[in-house]
Amino acid sequence: MVGRGLRLIRGLRLIVIRQLCRSFSEGNGVHRVLDAADACIHSAEVVAIVGRSGSGKSTLLNLMSGIDRADSGEVAIGGRIVTSMHEPERTLFRRAHLGFVYQFFNLLPTLDVEENVRLALELNGIRGATARERSAGILAEVGLGDRLHSAVDRLSGGEQQRVAIARALVHQPPLLLADEPTGNLDEETASQVLRVLLSLTRSRGTTLVVVTHDAWVARSADRVLELRDGKLIAGEAPLGRRGPDTERIAARRTGVS
Repeated sequence: MVGRGLRLIRGLRLIVIRQLCRSFSEGNGVHRVLDAADACIHSAEVVAIVGRSGSGKSTLLNLMSGIDRADSGEVAIGGRIVTSMHEPERTLFRRAHLGFVYQFFNLLPTLDVEENVRLALELNGIRGATARERSAGILAEVGLGDRLHSAVDRLSGGEQQRVAIARALVHQPPLLLADEPTGNLDEETASQVLRVLLSLTRSRGTTLVVVTHDAWVARSADRVLELRDGKLIAGEAPLGRRGPDTERIAARRTGVS
């Protein structure tokens, strides 16, 4: 497993965010999007991050992954302090231990479906027949086993997002970060993609942190955190569509802290 080496005991803290601050220059002033934010996210938990547009949700994911640098504070993942790492350590950590799903898929048009997925393994040193078998296997799990050699631009939006999910999980990362994964899809397709995303992460015990404006997605999470005035606070899913797992999640939420 590529993501080995982190503390991955189910139910224990996987992510710890302490006093995290990030601000940006804006005109003649400073816009502080994160202001001493704190949070803990547990292994195998599905957490939705909600908040108004421009509140800093995507910035938070970038800080968690080490793509962006915090002004102060820290992010720890599996006991490793990401915010203290230098390049290329952050890049190698991100490559091995994190998966990403974006709103606009970010697939490489010069590679076919299977090659897009296999690339995540090759970047982690897994090549040849082993890489091809693992890529084909996870594509079958997302319902694309018959599209291995299709050009990605011949796929529908929902199919492209399923390829992106397969790519994000093929190297078995303990943490998956998703930024508006259903934001570019119609309601029916979004529901199908959400089911795939939840099924694969839950069956693997992968921690999922998903930024969303979609009530359907938020209601399917174990827990909702709202980013408000630079702080992460316990929140609720906004009113809107009922997610595919709404009743099941509601029935078990009393046991989630």
